[in-house]
Amino acid sequence: MSIEIANESGVDVDTDAVLAVARHALDEMGVNPLAELSVLLVDIEYMSELNHRWMGGDGPTDVLAFPMDEGSVDHGPGESAPAGGEPALLGDIVLCPEVAGKQAAAAGHSAADELHLLTVHGVLHLLGYDHAEPEEEREMFGLQARLLASWRSTRSQ
Repeated sequence: MSIEIANESGVDVDTDAVLAVARHALDEMGVNPLAELSVLLVDIEYMSELNHRWMGGDGPTDVLAFPMDEGSVDHGPGESAPAGGEPALLGDIVLCPEVAGKQAAAAGHSAADELHLLTVHGVLHLLGYDHAEPEEEREMFGLQARLLASWRSTRSQ
């Protein structure tokens, strides 16, 4: 699994932990080991620009996911690898640590915990999950909680 991370946010972030939670989520979801993912951490100004340009939103958001090659994503062990063994380009997850920090304070947990949650959230979006409808939201958020719990349990061993 190839995961690239770039921290252009100006905020000190444990990028190793962000990589680890992304890798855990992808592994648990049975994503092809040849898959490639990019994680970018940005400042409020750039996230606001991306949110406006791609989502029509005003101001910054916490996470954006940009799927690249949905047709070649291996959603589970029952599916075969992409033709020719070429890596699947999952896409990009863009995180804003400053927004995550504010949300974490409001939720009563650490900024790191919020970034881990947002990373898993972004991975699930790249894999085709959504939360527009109540049933989709229950499925996605339940899966997100299970993935985070299993990742945290592996870290505490």
